[in-house]
Amino acid sequence: MTGTILLLLLGFVLLVGGGELLVRGAVRLAERLGLSPMLIGLTIVGMGTSMPELAASVQAALAGSPGIALGNIVGSNLANILLILGTAALIAPVMVKRSVLWRDGLVGLGGVLLLMVAGRTFGLVTFTGIAFIGVLAVYIWLAFRQEKTGVHGAAADRALAVEGADPALLPHEQPSGTLWTAILLFLAGMALIVAGGTVLIDAAVDIASQLGVSDTVIGLTIVAAGTSFPELVTTVIAAIRKQSDLALGNVLGSNIYNIFFIGGVTGIVAPGPIPASIVGFDLWVLLAASLAAILFAYTGGRLGRREGAALLASYVLFIVFTADLIRF
Repeated sequence: MTGTILLLLLGFVLLVGGGELLVRGAVRLAERLGLSPMLIGLTIVGMGTSMPELAASVQAALAGSPGIALGNIVGSNLANILLILGTAALIAPVMVKRSVLWRDGLVGLGGVLLLMVAGRTFGLVTFTGIAFIGVLAVYIWLAFRQEKTGVHGAAADRALAVEGADPALLPHEQPSGTLWTAILLFLAGMALIVAGGTVLIDAAVDIASQLGVSDTVIGLTIVAAGTSFPELVTTVIAAIRKQSDLALGNVLGSNIYNIFFIGGVTGIVAPGPIPASIVGFDLWVLLAASLAAILFAYTGGRLGRREGAALLASYVLFIVFTADLIRF
């Protein structure tokens, strides 16, 4: 068991390190090609920071562990809302732009509802996967059109949060590094992510079998928490720097990509049903968490420390409940 845990930790390290290299390489590459920061956030960073979750989910589905694949998506979104956003609000109040909240928050909420419908009908199959990718493409197109007119949104916030930049300064910065450096960073990050995903899933499946628990529980807890670590780091950094709108945008953007991008690719590459336990309980928890975060933000125009504590306490309760499932 000790060796398996060490392999699990190694997988996390490779995923986090690879995600960091991939995102920074991708952003520098996009800058060298003259793409705008808005487009970088909507596409390059959005997909780049979702690569750890994508690698884990797709490889788990291919390995015949749909519980880990879907549990990772749902568990990562729960961690984003309750753990990461709650932690950010405890550090500094998270200010909310209601126009962005309605657009990005409701798109994420709609993604949860679509997953629930898919779970009770076709499952996450090829058709569903293509539809999810199509929804993401429409969202990116609409969001980019809005942001060209100055409406700042979740996906662009992710680029700024990852780079740790001031939104007012980033568009005027000169591209850093050479084109070949950016390409090498991108390729190295991708290689680490693929290797980390393989090691992580093999170790997670082994731990699940040794503990005698379902792979769904492992996906919801251990794998989800590990693959959400990049979002935790970037969101906390944004909160410490008092860029609270970036913290919220990072979380909202991550949740959108987790459902539509990772769920879509998983459905296309390794189609299969959504486990009944996820459909019957965990997606309802995610729906409630999403509604609570939107309600907290909308009513007060921000997420304060009281709301942050409530979100964080809810995540602890969820983990404790899941731990009871592990013991029994």
